[in-house]
Amino acid sequence: MSLSLYQASVPVFVRGLNVLAALLEKAESHARETGIDPAELVNARLAPDMYPLSGQIQRASDASKFAAQRLSRIEAPKFPDEETTLAQLRQRVADTIAYLQGLAPQAFDGAESRKVTLSFGDFKPEFQGDAYLLSFALPNFYFHVATAYGILRNQGVKIGKLDFLGPYPGTSAA
Repeated sequence: MSLSLYQASVPVFVRGLNVLAALLEKAESHARETGIDPAELVNARLAPDMYPLSGQIQRASDASKFAAQRLSRIEAPKFPDEETTLAQLRQRVADTIAYLQGLAPQAFDGAESRKVTLSFGDFKPEFQGDAYLLSFALPNFYFHVATAYGILRNQGVKIGKLDFLGPYPGTSAA
């Protein structure tokens, strides 16, 4: 049995976004329990030249939905990067999941051989669909998920590796 690009992308992105949603819930609880302003978490960053938590969530959202768009050729919703609260970030994650879950597996038929061209100013890498997903889209997505985790951990939110990994099918514990 072969693995389709749909199976290697949409469920993987949804799982990672669900992890982000759970991390954001823990961040909200942390802010309530410690009395810190939740905006401190939204604006926290690991280094001055890195995106804050809000940017990491926005980039994870964009990385997943635009990867799915490029592979399925089904237009992804555009979100304006205006989230300033944890609740708004959770809504963005939920909206991204809704888009991804609305994609039919058949939309990805033939995606492994589709040409994907990215545009970063003068840098315009081209990929075949499978190489794009495996060598760019998934690593980029997980970079932002892991960085969001690192920001929250750095800010004292009580999370650990199992929170990053999330629940596994057939289990209830994270």
